[in-house]
Amino acid sequence: MAFVRGARGGERKPNSPPPNETSQEATYLKSLGESKQPVKIKLQDGEVVQGWIEYYDKNMVRLTRDAQPNLFIFKHDIVYIAEESGK
Repeated sequence: MAFVRGARGGERKPNSPPPNETSQEATYLKSLGESKQPVKIKLQDGEVVQGWIEYYDKNMVRLTRDAQPNLFIFKHDIVYIAEESGK
């Protein structure tokens, strides 16, 4: 028995490329900020900073830290944001 793909027996429609963005970034950053969830942010230069995200916009995030200056970090300088366990 032969396996037949698609309605025309072998022709495939080209796949559309995946979207560049899922539009979930703002929702995620908002939830982190509202819960004051502690996070670690790894920067392009390898430095890791800790705090919680108080504010964000299209280009940057504000990281609020205890007993240290708060930071405004451009998003293009961020490698990743990881949630820390506990508060």
